Amino acid sequence: MTARRRIAVYDLDRTVTRWPTYSHFLVRSAWRISPHRLLLAPLLPPLMLLYKARLFSRDRLKVLMWAVLLGRADGARLDAAVAEFVSFTLRRNIRAGAPAQLREDRARGAMLVLATAAQEIYARPIAEALGFDAVIATRAAVADDGRVGPALLDGNVYGSAKLAALERFLSERSIVRADASITFYSDSASDRPVFAWCDAPVAVAPSRKLAQLAATSGWPTVDWG
Repeated sequence: MTARRRIAVYDLDRTVTRWPTYSHFLVRSAWRISPHRLLLAPLLPPLMLLYKARLFSRDRLKVLMWAVLLGRADGARLDAAVAEFVSFTLRRNIRAGAPAQLREDRARGAMLVLATAAQEIYARPIAEALGFDAVIATRAAVADDGRVGPALLDGNVYGSAKLAALERFLSERSIVRADASITFYSDSASDRPVFAWCDAPVAVAPSRKLAQLAATSGWPTVDWG
């Protein structure tokens, strides 16, 4: 009998990292690229409240936040801001136990996949530095003139969309789901579709809602610090 292929899938925000990345990325990048836009930062809390009131989608919220703080960002200047943000994140915002878990999964022969709603423009270099084999993330649209955002390409990789993206990833790699043993690490109940789909769910420093779900489902809970 052929052994099932091991795949370890990790969320990024509050799973591998200790705090969320998107707002922090926008603010730090705005400071480097167009600091005058930080005067518009007070618009962000009302936008979040409108999202909470379900007046627009999470995808739309992500686009509006980028539009407020970065607009249509110059590609070269954004690259420099991304490099600074990635360096800061790797130094200051990685859970202490995350690299050890990555090493353990790799030693077990697992393919390491980062699956995140975070923007690929910074999630990919973070993942590469940590030794991931593949990245599934939200992508910002790039215009013909090289300017980046605020529109998304193919939508936000969140909730059920993350599961759909993982299924496409397996198909593109010619990996049959039944032939794979998949472990999934996340902090958030928003990833419930992926938790239900994987073989080995692991709640990492879970939110209250996920902690309750993990307790009733019998899923292990860990804290990487």
